[in-house]
Amino acid sequence: MFEILSLKQRINFLKHSVQIGFVSMALLLGSVVSLAVQGLSWGLDFTGGTVVEMTFSKPVDLSALRQHMLSNQAQDLVVQRFGTAKDIIFRLPSSASVKVDTIKALAQSFDAQVVLKRVEMIGPAVGQELAEQGGFAVMTALFCILLYVSMRFEWRLALGAVAALAHDVLMTLGVFSVLQIEFDLTVLAGVLTVVGYSLNDTIVVFDRIRENFIKLRNNSVAEMVNTSITQTMSRTIITTLTTLMVVIALFMKGGANIHGFATALLLGIVVGTYSSIYVASALAIRLGISRESMLPEEVEKEGADQPSLTY
Repeated sequence: MFEILSLKQRINFLKHSVQIGFVSMALLLGSVVSLAVQGLSWGLDFTGGTVVEMTFSKPVDLSALRQHMLSNQAQDLVVQRFGTAKDIIFRLPSSASVKVDTIKALAQSFDAQVVLKRVEMIGPAVGQELAEQGGFAVMTALFCILLYVSMRFEWRLALGAVAALAHDVLMTLGVFSVLQIEFDLTVLAGVLTVVGYSLNDTIVVFDRIRENFIKLRNNSVAEMVNTSITQTMSRTIITTLTTLMVVIALFMKGGANIHGFATALLLGIVVGTYSSIYVASALAIRLGISRESMLPEEVEKEGADQPSLTY
Protein backbone atom coordinates (compact mmCIF):
# COMPACT_ATOMS: atom_id res chain seq x y z
CA MET A 1 0.00 0.00 0.00
CA PHE A 2 1.45 3.35 -1.07
CA GLU A 3 1.30 6.25 1.34
CA ILE A 4 -0.88 9.20 0.36
CA LEU A 5 1.27 11.87 -1.22
CA SER A 6 1.19 15.45 -0.03
CA LEU A 7 -0.09 18.20 -2.30
CA LYS A 8 3.47 19.34 -3.03
CA GLN A 9 4.34 15.88 -4.31
CA ARG A 10 1.31 15.64 -6.59
CA ILE A 11 1.91 16.16 -10.32
CA ASN A 12 -0.85 17.94 -12.20
CA PHE A 13 -1.12 15.51 -15.12
CA LEU A 14 -4.56 16.75 -16.13
CA LYS A 15 -3.51 20.39 -16.43
CA HIS A 16 -3.31 20.17 -20.22
CA SER A 17 -5.85 17.38 -20.68
CA VAL A 18 -8.09 19.51 -22.93
CA GLN A 19 -5.29 20.38 -25.37
CA ILE A 20 -3.99 16.81 -25.37
CA GLY A 21 -7.56 15.60 -25.89
CA PHE A 22 -7.81 17.63 -29.09
CA VAL A 23 -4.52 16.12 -30.30
CA SER A 24 -5.87 12.64 -29.60
CA MET A 25 -9.08 13.40 -31.49
CA ALA A 26 -7.09 14.66 -34.47
CA LEU A 27 -4.89 11.55 -34.51
CA LEU A 28 -7.95 9.30 -34.14
CA LEU A 29 -9.67 11.10 -37.00
CA GLY A 30 -6.58 10.64 -39.16
CA SER A 31 -6.50 6.93 -38.28
CA VAL A 32 -10.17 6.46 -39.15
CA VAL A 33 -9.78 8.36 -42.44
CA SER A 34 -6.75 6.30 -43.40
CA LEU A 35 -8.53 3.05 -42.53
CA ALA A 36 -11.56 4.13 -44.56
CA VAL A 37 -9.64 5.38 -47.59
CA GLN A 38 -6.75 2.97 -48.07
CA GLY A 39 -7.51 0.33 -45.43
CA LEU A 40 -5.00 -2.17 -44.14
CA SER A 41 -2.35 -3.99 -46.11
CA TRP A 42 -3.79 -7.45 -45.51
CA GLY A 43 -1.30 -10.27 -45.32
CA LEU A 44 -1.50 -13.66 -46.94
CA ASP A 45 -3.42 -15.04 -43.94
CA PHE A 46 -6.38 -12.83 -44.89
CA THR A 47 -6.13 -12.42 -48.66
CA GLY A 48 -5.35 -16.02 -49.58
CA GLY A 49 -2.40 -17.44 -51.49
CA THR A 50 0.24 -20.14 -51.23
CA VAL A 51 2.79 -20.97 -48.54
CA VAL A 52 5.85 -23.01 -49.56
CA GLU A 53 8.28 -24.33 -46.95
CA MET A 54 11.76 -25.51 -47.91
CA THR A 55 14.84 -26.72 -46.05
CA PHE A 56 18.27 -25.75 -47.36
CA SER A 57 21.51 -27.66 -46.80
CA LYS A 58 23.18 -24.75 -45.00
CA PRO A 59 22.14 -21.52 -43.22
CA VAL A 60 20.62 -19.09 -45.69
CA ASP A 61 21.44 -15.42 -46.14
CA LEU A 62 17.93 -13.99 -46.56
CA SER A 63 19.05 -10.83 -48.35
CA ALA A 64 21.02 -12.87 -50.89
CA LEU A 65 18.10 -15.28 -51.39
CA ARG A 66 15.64 -12.41 -51.90
CA GLN A 67 17.97 -10.78 -54.40
CA HIS A 68 18.31 -14.11 -56.22
CA MET A 69 14.51 -14.40 -56.47
CA LEU A 70 14.03 -10.79 -57.56
CA SER A 71 16.67 -11.09 -60.26
CA ASN A 72 14.64 -13.97 -61.71
CA GLN A 73 11.35 -12.06 -61.92
CA ALA A 74 9.83 -13.28 -58.62
CA GLN A 75 8.80 -9.81 -57.40
CA ASP A 76 5.65 -10.70 -55.44
CA LEU A 77 7.40 -13.29 -53.30
CA VAL A 78 7.77 -12.89 -49.52
CA VAL A 79 10.80 -14.74 -48.09
CA GLN A 80 10.99 -15.44 -44.35
CA ARG A 81 12.78 -17.70 -41.91
CA PHE A 82 10.74 -20.46 -40.32
CA GLY A 83 12.45 -22.04 -37.33
CA THR A 84 16.15 -22.61 -37.97
CA ALA A 85 18.40 -20.63 -40.30
CA LYS A 86 18.04 -23.43 -42.86
CA ASP A 87 14.22 -23.43 -42.93
CA ILE A 88 12.66 -20.88 -45.26
CA ILE A 89 9.06 -20.19 -46.19
CA PHE A 90 7.96 -18.46 -49.36
CA ARG A 91 4.62 -16.65 -49.37
CA LEU A 92 2.88 -16.08 -52.69
CA PRO A 93 -0.29 -13.94 -52.80
CA SER A 94 -3.14 -15.22 -54.90
CA SER A 95 -2.45 -12.46 -57.45
CA ALA A 96 1.19 -13.50 -57.92
CA SER A 97 2.19 -14.63 -61.41
CA VAL A 98 5.05 -16.86 -60.21
CA LYS A 99 4.24 -20.56 -59.66
CA VAL A 100 5.34 -23.08 -57.05
CA ASP A 101 7.42 -25.03 -59.57
CA THR A 102 9.25 -21.85 -60.50
CA ILE A 103 10.00 -21.12 -56.85
CA LYS A 104 11.34 -24.64 -56.37
CA ALA A 105 13.55 -24.34 -59.45
CA LEU A 106 14.93 -20.97 -58.32
CA ALA A 107 15.61 -22.34 -54.82
CA GLN A 108 17.47 -25.34 -56.31
CA SER A 109 19.58 -22.99 -58.42
CA PHE A 110 20.49 -21.21 -55.17
CA ASP A 111 21.11 -24.47 -53.28
CA ALA A 112 21.08 -27.76 -55.17
CA GLN A 113 20.22 -29.80 -52.05
CA VAL A 114 17.06 -27.88 -51.10
CA VAL A 115 14.14 -30.05 -49.92
CA LEU A 116 10.49 -29.11 -50.45
CA LYS A 117 8.70 -29.83 -47.15
CA ARG A 118 5.14 -28.56 -47.67
CA VAL A 119 2.86 -26.51 -49.90
CA GLU A 120 -0.32 -25.03 -48.43
CA MET A 121 -3.07 -23.19 -50.26
CA ILE A 122 -5.13 -20.53 -48.46
CA GLY A 123 -8.33 -19.61 -50.28
CA PRO A 124 -9.79 -16.06 -50.28
CA ALA A 125 -12.91 -17.31 -48.46
CA VAL A 126 -10.79 -18.62 -45.59
CA GLY A 127 -8.89 -15.33 -45.43
CA GLN A 128 -12.12 -13.33 -45.30
CA GLU A 129 -13.42 -15.56 -42.53
CA LEU A 130 -10.23 -15.02 -40.53
CA ALA A 131 -10.58 -11.24 -40.92
CA GLU A 132 -14.19 -11.33 -39.71
CA GLN A 133 -13.32 -13.56 -36.76
CA GLY A 134 -10.40 -11.31 -35.84
CA GLY A 135 -12.63 -8.23 -35.79
CA PHE A 136 -15.24 -10.13 -33.77
CA ALA A 137 -12.55 -11.16 -31.26
CA VAL A 138 -11.52 -7.53 -30.69
CA MET A 139 -15.14 -6.37 -30.27
CA THR A 140 -15.90 -9.24 -27.89
CA ALA A 141 -12.84 -8.39 -25.79
CA LEU A 142 -13.93 -4.75 -25.51
CA PHE A 143 -17.49 -5.73 -24.54
CA CYS A 144 -16.32 -8.18 -21.86
CA ILE A 145 -13.95 -5.55 -20.47
CA LEU A 146 -16.85 -3.07 -20.29
CA LEU A 147 -18.87 -5.54 -18.22
CA TYR A 148 -15.92 -6.39 -15.97
CA VAL A 149 -14.97 -2.80 -15.19
CA SER A 150 -18.64 -1.85 -14.67
CA MET A 151 -19.02 -4.58 -12.05
CA ARG A 152 -15.69 -3.89 -10.34
CA PHE A 153 -15.73 -0.10 -10.38
CA GLU A 154 -18.39 2.25 -11.75
CA TRP A 155 -19.98 2.81 -15.16
CA ARG A 156 -18.16 6.12 -15.77
CA LEU A 157 -14.81 4.45 -15.18
CA ALA A 158 -15.93 1.53 -17.36
CA LEU A 159 -16.70 3.84 -20.28
CA GLY A 160 -13.38 5.60 -19.77
CA ALA A 161 -11.51 2.28 -19.82
CA VAL A 162 -13.25 1.00 -22.96
CA ALA A 163 -12.77 4.36 -24.71
CA ALA A 164 -9.05 4.17 -23.90
CA LEU A 165 -8.84 0.62 -25.27
CA ALA A 166 -10.70 1.57 -28.46
CA HIS A 167 -8.36 4.57 -28.75
CA ASP A 168 -5.30 2.29 -28.48
CA VAL A 169 -6.61 -0.18 -31.06
CA LEU A 170 -7.57 2.52 -33.58
CA MET A 171 -4.26 4.36 -33.16
CA THR A 172 -2.30 1.14 -33.69
CA LEU A 173 -4.36 0.16 -36.73
CA GLY A 174 -4.06 3.71 -38.05
CA VAL A 175 -0.25 3.53 -38.06
CA PHE A 176 -0.39 0.18 -39.88
CA SER A 177 -2.77 1.74 -42.41
CA VAL A 178 -0.79 4.95 -42.99
CA LEU A 179 2.53 3.11 -43.37
CA GLN A 180 0.89 0.16 -45.17
CA ILE A 181 2.63 -2.37 -42.94
CA GLU A 182 1.45 -5.90 -43.66
CA PHE A 183 -1.36 -6.97 -41.31
CA ASP A 184 -1.38 -10.71 -40.64
CA LEU A 185 -2.42 -13.04 -37.80
CA THR A 186 0.66 -12.19 -35.73
CA VAL A 187 -0.28 -8.50 -35.85
CA LEU A 188 -3.83 -9.38 -34.79
CA ALA A 189 -2.37 -11.26 -31.83
CA GLY A 190 -0.31 -8.16 -31.03
CA VAL A 191 -3.41 -5.94 -31.10
CA LEU A 192 -5.22 -8.26 -28.67
CA THR A 193 -2.14 -8.23 -26.44
CA VAL A 194 -2.20 -4.43 -26.50
CA VAL A 195 -5.80 -4.52 -25.25
CA GLY A 196 -4.77 -6.63 -22.25
CA TYR A 197 -1.67 -4.54 -21.49
CA SER A 198 -3.51 -1.23 -21.68
CA LEU A 199 -6.36 -2.52 -19.52
CA ASN A 200 -3.91 -3.66 -16.83
CA ASP A 201 -2.37 -0.20 -16.60
CA THR A 202 -5.81 1.46 -16.52
CA ILE A 203 -7.10 -0.86 -13.79
CA VAL A 204 -4.11 -0.03 -11.55
CA VAL A 205 -4.86 3.70 -11.87
CA PHE A 206 -8.60 3.21 -11.31
CA ASP A 207 -8.00 1.06 -8.24
CA ARG A 208 -5.92 3.84 -6.69
CA ILE A 209 -8.55 6.43 -7.63
CA ARG A 210 -11.19 4.41 -5.78
CA GLU A 211 -8.97 4.15 -2.69
CA ASN A 212 -8.23 7.87 -2.68
CA PHE A 213 -11.90 8.80 -3.00
CA ILE A 214 -12.35 7.17 0.41
CA LYS A 215 -9.15 8.53 2.01
CA LEU A 216 -8.87 12.07 0.62
CA ARG A 217 -12.04 13.76 1.80
CA ASN A 218 -11.02 17.39 1.31
CA ASN A 219 -9.69 17.26 -2.26
CA SER A 220 -11.46 17.87 -5.54
CA VAL A 221 -12.01 15.10 -8.07
CA ALA A 222 -9.19 16.38 -10.32
CA GLU A 223 -6.79 16.56 -7.37
CA MET A 224 -7.58 13.00 -6.33
CA VAL A 225 -7.11 11.71 -9.87
CA ASN A 226 -3.77 13.55 -10.18
CA THR A 227 -2.67 12.12 -6.83
CA SER A 228 -3.66 8.60 -7.89
CA ILE A 229 -1.75 8.87 -11.18
CA THR A 230 1.30 10.26 -9.37
CA GLN A 231 1.25 7.39 -6.85
CA THR A 232 1.14 4.76 -9.60
CA MET A 233 3.60 6.52 -11.91
CA SER A 234 6.69 4.72 -10.55
CA ARG A 235 5.01 1.37 -11.17
CA THR A 236 3.95 2.49 -14.67
CA ILE A 237 7.45 3.66 -15.60
CA ILE A 238 9.12 0.46 -14.39
CA THR A 239 6.56 -1.79 -16.11
CA THR A 240 6.66 0.17 -19.36
CA LEU A 241 10.45 0.34 -19.56
CA THR A 242 11.02 -3.34 -18.79
CA THR A 243 8.35 -4.36 -21.32
CA LEU A 244 9.75 -2.01 -23.95
CA MET A 245 13.22 -3.51 -23.52
CA VAL A 246 11.89 -6.94 -24.47
CA VAL A 247 9.69 -5.63 -27.30
CA ILE A 248 12.50 -3.55 -28.81
CA ALA A 249 14.74 -6.64 -28.74
CA LEU A 250 12.04 -8.57 -30.58
CA PHE A 251 11.58 -5.71 -33.03
CA MET A 252 15.30 -5.43 -33.80
CA LYS A 253 16.38 -9.08 -33.67
CA GLY A 254 13.20 -11.16 -33.79
CA GLY A 255 13.19 -11.62 -37.55
CA ALA A 256 10.49 -11.13 -40.16
CA ASN A 257 8.12 -13.70 -38.69
CA ILE A 258 7.31 -11.63 -35.61
CA HIS A 259 8.22 -8.17 -36.88
CA GLY A 260 4.56 -7.18 -37.24
CA PHE A 261 3.74 -8.54 -33.78
CA ALA A 262 6.59 -6.56 -32.21
CA THR A 263 5.59 -3.41 -34.12
CA ALA A 264 2.00 -3.65 -32.83
CA LEU A 265 3.23 -4.14 -29.26
CA LEU A 266 5.70 -1.28 -29.52
CA LEU A 267 2.99 1.10 -30.69
CA GLY A 268 0.39 -0.22 -28.27
CA ILE A 269 2.57 0.04 -25.16
CA VAL A 270 3.41 3.69 -25.82
CA VAL A 271 -0.16 4.64 -26.73
CA GLY A 272 -1.65 2.52 -23.92
CA THR A 273 0.46 4.17 -21.23
CA TYR A 274 -0.55 7.61 -22.47
CA SER A 275 -4.26 6.72 -22.80
CA SER A 276 -4.54 5.48 -19.20
CA ILE A 277 -3.97 9.08 -18.09
CA TYR A 278 -5.30 11.33 -20.81
CA VAL A 279 -8.17 9.23 -22.15
CA ALA A 280 -9.49 6.87 -19.47
CA SER A 281 -9.06 9.10 -16.41
CA ALA A 282 -9.83 12.39 -18.18
CA LEU A 283 -13.00 10.96 -19.76
CA ALA A 284 -14.20 9.63 -16.39
CA ILE A 285 -13.93 13.18 -15.01
CA ARG A 286 -15.80 14.58 -18.03
CA LEU A 287 -18.59 12.06 -17.42
CA GLY A 288 -19.06 13.41 -13.92
CA ILE A 289 -17.44 10.91 -11.60
CA SER A 290 -17.96 11.94 -7.98
CA ARG A 291 -17.19 10.82 -4.45
CA GLU A 292 -20.78 9.68 -3.94
CA SER A 293 -20.64 7.35 -6.95
CA MET A 294 -17.39 5.75 -5.77
CA LEU A 295 -18.12 5.21 -2.08
CA PRO A 296 -19.66 1.85 -1.12
CA GLU A 297 -23.32 1.95 -0.23
CA GLU A 298 -24.05 1.78 3.48
CA VAL A 299 -26.30 -1.12 4.36
CA GLU A 300 -28.78 -0.28 7.08
CA LYS A 301 -28.80 -2.85 9.82
CA GLU A 302 -32.08 -4.43 10.75
CA GLY A 303 -33.61 -2.67 13.74
CA ALA A 304 -31.21 0.27 13.58
CA ASP A 305 -34.14 2.69 13.48
CA GLN A 306 -35.64 1.29 16.69
CA PRO A 307 -34.88 2.90 20.06
CA SER A 308 -32.50 0.94 22.23
CA LEU A 309 -33.98 -0.78 25.23
CA THR A 310 -32.27 -0.25 28.54
CA TYR A 311 -33.10 -1.98 31.78
